[in-house]
Amino acid sequence: MLKLTDVVTYYGPIPALKGVTLEVNTGEIVCLLGGNASGKSTTMKTILGIVRPHSGTVEFEGKRLDGLATGEIVRRGISLVPEARRVFGRMTVWENLAMGSFIRRKEPASEIDQDIERVYTLFPRLRERAAQYAGTLSGGEQQMLAIGRALMARPRLLLMDEPSMGLSPAFVDQVFDIIQTINRQGTTILVVEQNAAVALSIASRGYVLQNGQIAVQDSAAALLAADDIRRAYLGEDQA
Repeated sequence: MLKLTDVVTYYGPIPALKGVTLEVNTGEIVCLLGGNASGKSTTMKTILGIVRPHSGTVEFEGKRLDGLATGEIVRRGISLVPEARRVFGRMTVWENLAMGSFIRRKEPASEIDQDIERVYTLFPRLRERAAQYAGTLSGGEQQMLAIGRALMARPRLLLMDEPSMGLSPAFVDQVFDIIQTINRQGTTILVVEQNAAVALSIASRGYVLQNGQIAVQDSAAALLAADDIRRAYLGEDQA
């Protein structure tokens, strides 16, 4: 479904990605792991056209994305749950969800309403807070809203950038349960995470980025079992 081949991306004169190659197949949950400044978020931004690759290719469903505007990439079926959630704080929960369907603004309102109802089914707490300003929600509730807003574009591929950031352990578990539910309902997911254990627990495969390069790739089960890899690349100390 998604394929990056030898992608090199710069920030000014500094290379942030140095020949990244990865694939996400239809129906998978794939995690992209690594420490701070490893290139995880840059990979997401490159896929979405927020930053342009210097070289290499980004393909989605067999068609090139590199060079397209972000809006066109979203229209082709990719949506992002951004790092730190970035909800519209002075808009209500309902208004945030409606904004997520902006690219579908020519569709009947009834279809948009049906998808908002689907989000409320996934996140009943958002239904309770539909008229509440998003900026007054807890961090966990804002993460739910950010996921729901991304789903309103009806993506076939959902990109998630650090969904556990700043959340309590209980909310982390809840969010990752929802990620699995969304995947079972037919959405392919690429998730960027520093919390390797929780990401690998729901993924089928994983890639580890280090200094802008893929250092390791394997099945999620193999990465979870490899203590040496987790110590070397993910900064995890094993007891």
